[in-house]
Amino acid sequence: MNTINFAAIDIGSNAVRLLIKSIIPGDHSDSFTKVLMVRVPLRLGQESFVSGKINGEKEKQLIRLMKAFKHLIKIYDITDFRVCATAAMREAKNSDALVKEIRKETGLKVEVINGQEEASIIYESHFGDKLNKEQNYIFVDVGGGSTELSLMVNGELQESKSYDIGTVRLLNNKVQEVEYERLNYDLSKLKEQYKINDIIGSGGNIIKLNSLAKTRKNNKLPLQKLEELNDTLKQFSVDELITNYNLKPDRADVITFAADIYITVAKGVGATHVIVPTMGLADGIIHMLYVKWKEKNNVEEAVVLS
Repeated sequence: MNTINFAAIDIGSNAVRLLIKSIIPGDHSDSFTKVLMVRVPLRLGQESFVSGKINGEKEKQLIRLMKAFKHLIKIYDITDFRVCATAAMREAKNSDALVKEIRKETGLKVEVINGQEEASIIYESHFGDKLNKEQNYIFVDVGGGSTELSLMVNGELQESKSYDIGTVRLLNNKVQEVEYERLNYDLSKLKEQYKINDIIGSGGNIIKLNSLAKTRKNNKLPLQKLEELNDTLKQFSVDELITNYNLKPDRADVITFAADIYITVAKGVGATHVIVPTMGLADGIIHMLYVKWKEKNNVEEAVVLS
């Protein structure tokens, strides 16, 4: 049977991503195969969080990139796709005008989603289906502009919250103290109410940190090892991180900020390990598109036998 393709465009604060995945109609969501992933480090948050707008060269680059992604979507014969923009676009004063311009130039409809929806979509990647249903977890996604937390109890999503604490914000000293106060208060409440041994880390930085720590894919990264690695990385300049650890420039200057956030969350809820799956917002978007397609076409999903 022929496969069908779905695509997601994630317009983030640090990078813009196009993800394309394929699946045989009726297969379980675990059966998705990655066809293409393109990541371009536009760093829209550099302008949005500092000047309050995305304009000039950044605006031109984003529109050019959306045109390129539109062509790729056509080439790969996509069944359905969705374009979501997060914190940088949320805060840009000219966001509405930029969304209209992208629609005019490319035909792509960009949805600027709030932090709550961002957290819910990330959860829809359904990595949680593979976890121990008798344990509690905090799902943590650290982006350039915001951090999303989702509480999972007995395999069910209980609540999601978003905080304006992100790596590009931290790089530009644009995180307000009230956001830290809100985060720390919420973490202390979670620790009082739930026993949480593991947090689940999402985002490119924790994937790279897990790789540098030399833990196996999808394995648990001990918090102590993450702290030791973070202390080591902080001893080097950005140029040295690029050279010594083969990091991309847009990763090297924010990776320790990301580690700080994951460590803060883990310590705040009393967790000792970070589970690191390779998924994020784009994966959640694609899963939701597939669910919508199945409902529209009355397709039953295959049952996965454990």
